Amino acid sequence: MKIYNWHKAENITLSSLEENKLTEINAAGKKIGLLKRNSNVYAFTAACPHAGAPLCEGWVDPLGRIVCPDHKYRFDPANGRNTSGEGYKLFTYPVEIKEEEIFVGIAVIPNT
Repeated sequence: MKIYNWHKAENITLSSLEENKLTEINAAGKKIGLLKRNSNVYAFTAACPHAGAPLCEGWVDPLGRIVCPDHKYRFDPANGRNTSGEGYKLFTYPVEIKEEEIFVGIAVIPNT
């Protein structure tokens, strides 16, 4: 079981997060993308796993997939799966909503 440190998304609330608009935030020193779609909020690494393009400069296609602005690779925001067939996986983060605040879970790496 993973243990998470929860980080509040600064300067954004659930009601201010626009539907189907990719939004980049900083949390725990990481650039993280957010997407609100059909009452769900998804969090993911803001850089494309293929070539590092800023995903929040891309768009959301009609099926709800994140589209990379550089090479048009598509990713499922719920699980990071590459749906256009190139074999890359987008890292995703768990999200919790408390009242209007959005929290992103960053996994704690235990000392070994």
